Amino acid sequence: MREPSAWSSAWNCDVHGHVHPLRSAHSPTAGGLEGLLRSAAVPAWLPWPLPTAWLVTGFAGAGDERTGTKGCVVALSGPNPVGGPGEMLLVSEELGVGLGARFAGLDGPDPGSGFASGPSHALVRFGNHEFPLWHVESPGRAAFAGEMMGNWLWLILWPDTAGMLLVDPLELRDLRDPGQDLDLPFGAPSPRLP
Repeated sequence: MREPSAWSSAWNCDVHGHVHPLRSAHSPTAGGLEGLLRSAAVPAWLPWPLPTAWLVTGFAGAGDERTGTKGCVVALSGPNPVGGPGEMLLVSEELGVGLGARFAGLDGPDPGSGFASGPSHALVRFGNHEFPLWHVESPGRAAFAGEMMGNWLWLILWPDTAGMLLVDPLELRDLRDPGQDLDLPFGAPSPRLP
């Protein structure tokens, strides 16, 4: 990847062209959340209430000072419903950013051909609306993607059995919305974030 220069104000990749760089993770603290939200152009989704005994373990964003944050990641960890530890990343991004696909272990910027060709596999709720998610084949993890309010929403879970958390619809909140007084439980930084 090449940094902006006198010839181009964008970050460039020889394979993908103009890209939004993934910045270093923000700490799992109120200050880290503020850092993510400072220039967020897309929602920062959080399941609320959190699944039982789950913790917020970090934040990350894709974008730069020129474009703002075009992709937001909220990391969580807690007990896998079928035993052992589990991890989850919620990714919201503008079309073409490719952040969710990267964490899902895919080569391209989106879920690929054949996506959403059948019935959905999971649901999330925001406000009074339900949004469908489809399972995306992904090595060593459970990945689900869908469109939500004009952006991609990805839920990526490790191990793949942690996908059982989506048996019932997750209620989501956009952490950018004003007037939320959430007492977020923070845990150790996620090893899934850069």
